[in-house]
Amino acid sequence: MEEKVLIVKFGEIAMRGNNRHIFISQLVKTMRNNLEREGNFYIVKEQGRLIVEDRGEELDYDRVIPKIIPIFGLVGVCPGVKTTDQSMENLREVALKHMQTFFSEQNMTFKVEVKRADKRYPLTSKEVAADIGGYILERMENLTVDVHKPNVVLRVELRNDAYVFSKVIKTYGGLPVGSSGKGVALMSGGIDSPVAAWLMAKRGIAIECVYFHSPPYTSEWAKQKVEDLAERIACFTGEIKLHVIPFTEVQLYLLEHVPHDKLTIFLKRTMMKIAEEIAHKSNALALITGDSVGQVASQTLQGIHAINSVCTMPVLRPLAGMDKQEIVDLAKKIGTFDISIRPYEDCCTIFVAKHPETRPKTNIIEAIEKKLEDLDNLIKKAVEAEEIIIK
Repeated sequence: MEEKVLIVKFGEIAMRGNNRHIFISQLVKTMRNNLEREGNFYIVKEQGRLIVEDRGEELDYDRVIPKIIPIFGLVGVCPGVKTTDQSMENLREVALKHMQTFFSEQNMTFKVEVKRADKRYPLTSKEVAADIGGYILERMENLTVDVHKPNVVLRVELRNDAYVFSKVIKTYGGLPVGSSGKGVALMSGGIDSPVAAWLMAKRGIAIECVYFHSPPYTSEWAKQKVEDLAERIACFTGEIKLHVIPFTEVQLYLLEHVPHDKLTIFLKRTMMKIAEEIAHKSNALALITGDSVGQVASQTLQGIHAINSVCTMPVLRPLAGMDKQEIVDLAKKIGTFDISIRPYEDCCTIFVAKHPETRPKTNIIEAIEKKLEDLDNLIKKAVEAEEIIIK
């Protein structure tokens, strides 16, 4: 008897040594969360694999695979079949049926690859591959063998059960979300910040987001754009908490009290202070920004230094070495680009200095900031008035 399953591959987790079981358990938890609304599924841990089985009806690939693909930590999803009968007679028939189902209509080349995880199996991998390949070749006239560059690789894995598949759907790799701790991402609504959050989630960081809202200078549409970006990132990470900070009073105060060419630096320093408070309350260990070195005036090394000096926790900048086109390409790939380019301005865009200083001196910035007597109270007021949205 055979049944449809998904054979799920994970990548660097396999090299994690004694901690591997922690990462795999996190993967299984995420997979169960993603699949819980789709039916009653059973996830089997095999050596180097996770097997998804449907306890109810026949597994629906089209419905289930899209729920698995976004999960970080996986490198491939393979629709295939499982059979408990590992006799050569049965393996030949299961493999032939698979090839006839998917590859019977056009001339193509193929080869058979066998992985014998169960070394007790009486035949070698090469013997099994040759037997199955010959059996298929005799019964499908449209196929020829090419062991170097075949159109189709038929894969047979012999474990506690046998698995037969050919298609490998590439996924995103990385580490399971949450396996590397938690970070707070500053989300502006632009192209860069959601890509930065996504990249850090890919490295196993659970994400919370903070957005600075400045009505009436920024509209509710701008806020909605950020909510939609958080929701899109949540497709990869699971539930995301978005902290919306009322920022108008802070911005107007800084606009009045700091030199205009240094306004952007002060705005970003203040955002970092607030984000760090949010991070401490959320037990996060790092901040995440979308800075790319040299892209705008505040992202020169001098500007980054002046902004960073206000922080007491690590600031992760995964886009630091990327150019704009690379960031745009990745935004399109992960589905945030079309949301980010909606024409609603964020608070930094509206309050940007006309001629911003590109080489600010940190000691001068800090000296000016010490004279801003009301700033700490305004920051406290903004944090206390935060709105929390779950996506």
